[in-house]
Amino acid sequence: MRYTQELEAIKKANRFRQRVVFEDELQDFASNDYLGLASKASHIDKATKVLKSYSSIAPKASMLVNGYHQIHKDFEDKLAHLNGFESAICVGSGFLANMALIESLVRKNDMLFMDEEYHASGVMASRLLGDRVIIFKHNDIEDLKLKFAQFSKKRNIIAIEGVYSMLGDLVSKEIIDFADESESILIVDEAHSAGVIGDRLLGIFDYFNIKVKPTHIKMGTLGKAYGSYGAYILATKEIISFLENRAKPIIYSTAPSLFDVVLAHVNIDFIVSNLDYFNDKLKMIRELINEQLKIELKSSILAIEMKSSTDTLNMQKKLIEKGYLVGAIRPPTVKTPILRIIPRVSQDNDDLRELLRLISHNQ
Repeated sequence: MRYTQELEAIKKANRFRQRVVFEDELQDFASNDYLGLASKASHIDKATKVLKSYSSIAPKASMLVNGYHQIHKDFEDKLAHLNGFESAICVGSGFLANMALIESLVRKNDMLFMDEEYHASGVMASRLLGDRVIIFKHNDIEDLKLKFAQFSKKRNIIAIEGVYSMLGDLVSKEIIDFADESESILIVDEAHSAGVIGDRLLGIFDYFNIKVKPTHIKMGTLGKAYGSYGAYILATKEIISFLENRAKPIIYSTAPSLFDVVLAHVNIDFIVSNLDYFNDKLKMIRELINEQLKIELKSSILAIEMKSSTDTLNMQKKLIEKGYLVGAIRPPTVKTPILRIIPRVSQDNDDLRELLRLISHNQ
């Protein structure tokens, strides 16, 4: 067969992946459902009730043809107001959102400075830019400054994540400050920070108490803390208008699913109404992890470094046998294999405590 040798090489390196339908009985410490909203069946009823009040239940076309719906607009207005941005636009997925931003915003005489740990979607888009992209060392303000001094142009764009998706570390505020000082456009991927950090659980801008500026762009997903599917981009009206006219993933994609958008809207309203509960639960989880592992978790991603891909897969298998599902993340996704554990709000603390005990005992 055409790809047999390539697949065998992947298997030999213990990097082989496949889709698995895991048993419902497993305690889920692998998914990005940080607040446990994916199991709120009552929210489906609320979303369906809203959807049924309209004659159309599907987007039907691109947002720029006839696919833009009041449900999209209401959600965008909600997100923009909540986060302190002028405008917003819904996108089909986080992958498409990053592709839209990176590919369209970096014009002929611009320069993009991207953290080396930025999401794969942004990295893929950056490969279309040729010599207009500079990669700086992860969260390294000195390396960014050095490369900025060498390669900056009249218009510069810096791309970072609020919480980095594999190791769960927060972006250095010095990088955000430098973007403001240098008057660079700042793209912040908040996929893993929105709904997880900050007093209002709005992400890294909220966490650092940063006032949104015209040069700030925030993108995030609906498929993680917000318990649905899709994505969004927040920015000035000018930038959103530019994306409507230049971003191919927006122009040439069918508009995001109406049900997914209205479900995310229901979930976000629920978070806003229950901030104290979620903040208390997240604090309790982080205190428990510090107590058990002596690790001060800043986000909702606990990464435990493993010696090899084989050890990572073996540990995942042992934990599954005990009733716990965790992520086994291997190269090339990460440089060093890790167990990626998501201590979800909806999980019982006793289950988390037992999981951490099993990991400590078997390392």
